[in-house]
Amino acid sequence: NREVIQAFANNLKDQKRVPLALAAPHRLEHAQNLRPEDVSNLARLKVVVSVQPVHLRDDILPFEKSVGDRGRYGYVFQDMIQSGTILAMGSDCPVADPNPLQGIYSAVARKGWDFKPEASWYPNQRTSVAQAVQAYTMGAAAASGWEVDLGSLSPYKLADLVCLDRDIYSISAEEILETNVDLTLFDGEVVYQR
Repeated sequence: NREVIQAFANNLKDQKRVPLALAAPHRLEHAQNLRPEDVSNLARLKVVVSVQPVHLRDDILPFEKSVGDRGRYGYVFQDMIQSGTILAMGSDCPVADPNPLQGIYSAVARKGWDFKPEASWYPNQRTSVAQAVQAYTMGAAAASGWEVDLGSLSPYKLADLVCLDRDIYSISAEEILETNVDLTLFDGEVVYQR
């Protein structure tokens, strides 16, 4: 990651002027391991950081076995949010389950597939549900350069949304895993109804 961040910095330094806007911003994919100085550089450079929270569930045990306490640099969601880094969350489908609720749970709970460790893994890096939803919606739209058209329910934006069978903002993290999609709208049209 550090080499890619330096390449972004060199690119900006070498430009005579910064373009008004990029069609799609620079982004760093699969940013599972970031040291604090990397996070601050990404925020300063306005690089979108794309992470796949569902991989955290697979990575906890390998991280603990292979890197020990350096695991604290893994999936530093809260550090990125607090630094002002543009955070985009996604699924990494077809490698992982495309269900964003799995990823939201992973970002909020920070537990393995077997719900271990019992406590959250580096709990200071957990997100709130609102922060995870923001990263899955506005963050993902920003990563693609489409934040003017997608990512939130606003006038003149495309009406892409899902209606869930419960309010994920007011339930436990584990209940997020039991949540179902009742309705999906794509560009204002119903494309799925349970």
